[in-house]
Amino acid sequence: MPKKRQNSLTVSEIEALLDIRGHAFDLSSPYKISKHSHDWHQLIYASRGVMTVNTTTGSWVVPSRRAVWVPAGMEHEVEMSASVSVRTLYLRAGLSDLLPQDCCVVNVSPLFRELILRAVEIGMLNRSLALHKHLIDVILDQFRTLPTVPLKLPMPVDTRALRVAEMVRQNPAETRPLDHLARKIGASKRTIERLFQTETEMSFGRWRQQLRMLHALRLLAAGESVTFAALEVGYDSTSAFISAFKNTVGTTPGRYYIDNHAAK
Repeated sequence: MPKKRQNSLTVSEIEALLDIRGHAFDLSSPYKISKHSHDWHQLIYASRGVMTVNTTTGSWVVPSRRAVWVPAGMEHEVEMSASVSVRTLYLRAGLSDLLPQDCCVVNVSPLFRELILRAVEIGMLNRSLALHKHLIDVILDQFRTLPTVPLKLPMPVDTRALRVAEMVRQNPAETRPLDHLARKIGASKRTIERLFQTETEMSFGRWRQQLRMLHALRLLAAGESVTFAALEVGYDSTSAFISAFKNTVGTTPGRYYIDNHAAK
């Protein structure tokens, strides 16, 4: 391609030649990116700290050493809790049929972490270049085996169930039973339970526990103690909180705290 033509390429023409773009940023305080969408798929990796990605269908909490996948065209907002280190890959829509079709949180293996960091270091990957093509192929191959993590909080659609959900979200330590919460919005316990099961595929009790564990992740990332996090999400017993946390996240809160603050 003539040099003059190269210099006259538009942004759209340059992006059309790319398959993956990398971006990195670090924040030392809480920050929120308002609702937006991309023409590209996005993999958002938290090497340190905790992020929350919100869509119209639910929220995904992304602890350190995990990543969230956001398909192209999906409107979302991102909340960063305390200090975070973010490494993002943008993948061209249509790059592979193997890529996830919906939001999900995935564990990032040591190999995949190095691939992400290398792609971010290069900045722009073009399949027409042999070295880039190899890196792109290995990255895509990782998506075949990435284990997902159950860190989603689905939101009900019905206005009655949604009002109950918002009451609990505003106070994760809320311990009043469902029948009390249902009466406050003029519905029966049975109706709200049915709506949660139908629209979130969780019982209300399971949904509330998921909310508590995801909120605890944010508190631990901010440097709060395990005991403080347990009390803040409604547990009187630290041991019960530790057990519930491990069942949800796959590690103890103490181990998670150490890993989060050791991560780079």
